[in-house]
This record gives sequence, C-alpha cells and structure tokens, in this order.
Amino acid sequence: MFPERLKALRKKNGWTQREAAEATGMSYRGLQDLEGGKKPGYDSLLKLADGFEVSVDYLMGRTDDPRLHQLDE
Repeated sequence: MFPERLKALRKKNGWTQREAAEATGMSYRGLQDLEGGKKPGYDSLLKLADGFEVSVDYLMGRTDDPRLHQLDE
C-alpha cells in the first residue's frame, strides 16, 4: 500500500522521483527504494508527509483521507 500511495502522490504533483526527493528533503536513492517497496523509517515518513502535505496515516494506508489533522494550540 505505501509504495503505491507514494508513487501516486508524486505523480499527482507532476514530479519526477528526483523532484519529489528534493521537495521532501530525501535522497533520490532513498525515494527510489521506498517506491520499490522498502519499509520507511520514522524520519522518512515525517519528511514525506510534510512534503506532500498529507497525514502519515494516509501514507501508510490507515485512512483514505489525505488531510492533515493537527491539534489546535
């Protein structure tokens, strides 16, 4: 589920893997590995969620709602 979501988000933004890596603060190779099925670490999940402006739960397939849910301060 995760690799498919990641690739779909990247394509939705019209980004190449290299552009997505730059936009999310990841390495090109790291992004390639994740799209290829490597399990993401905590730091990678946060970078991707922030870069694509979606929730970690959405990235991981726990919800189909991509919106961020933030606590009110």
